[in-house]
Amino acid sequence: MVHFVGAGPGAVDLITVRGAQLLSQADVVIYAGSLVNPDLLSYVKEGCEIHNSAGMTLEETFSVICQAEQAGKMTVRLHTGDPSLYGAIGEQMALLRQEGIPFDVTPGVSSFCGAAAALPAEYTLPGVSQSVVITRMAGRTPVPERESVASFAAHGATMVVFLSTGLLPQLRQELLSGGYAPDTPAAIVYKATWPDEKVIRGRVDQLPQMAEENGITKTALILVGGFLEEDFQRSKLYDPAFGHEFREAAR
Repeated sequence: MVHFVGAGPGAVDLITVRGAQLLSQADVVIYAGSLVNPDLLSYVKEGCEIHNSAGMTLEETFSVICQAEQAGKMTVRLHTGDPSLYGAIGEQMALLRQEGIPFDVTPGVSSFCGAAAALPAEYTLPGVSQSVVITRMAGRTPVPERESVASFAAHGATMVVFLSTGLLPQLRQELLSGGYAPDTPAAIVYKATWPDEKVIRGRVDQLPQMAEENGITKTALILVGGFLEEDFQRSKLYDPAFGHEFREAAR
């Protein structure tokens, strides 16, 4: 059996209870060493076989899994954040299905949630934005033209940009050409929930400068939108004049 497990955004205690239990039971652990906090390996049992996938190809990783299956061992494939976001698990699951190897997925706390906690902020504010766009800039892995940052920027929604810290001049241009004003609030959250977490606030037109002045070149999320300000409407959910199934409106 293979278990894909979300490691969470960084802090060791932000892995789920189920994820920690699976780690403690695993005979083989394959973890994304370039992103996953190595302290999470403290959960594994003595004698557990550990592989760092940072230097491995898909084929090499799958070979380890197949060998574990043939030996009747249980494998945990540990991915950063939540594996459903930029986790490259689709291609792994396809191979497992092809070979008839059973697997399941344990979700994790995504780094975009960790970044909101670091700010701290709420992404969806009444009168400001009720949608969150999670995307990335095109790099060596292309992005469909219909999903360009500029096309999403036209909506003015809250935006969380992954895997783009090394492309900030291009990202700034995409955000501006798409419709965000130069003074739109922006933030860079470096290594959310890690001990060396860093939060830098500024504006869209300052993004490259913000990163350069703080020595940030990778492992950061770019957050854009009015949710970073304090000007928003009160939620109807707790408004005395708003009644619903569990509470009558005040008269």
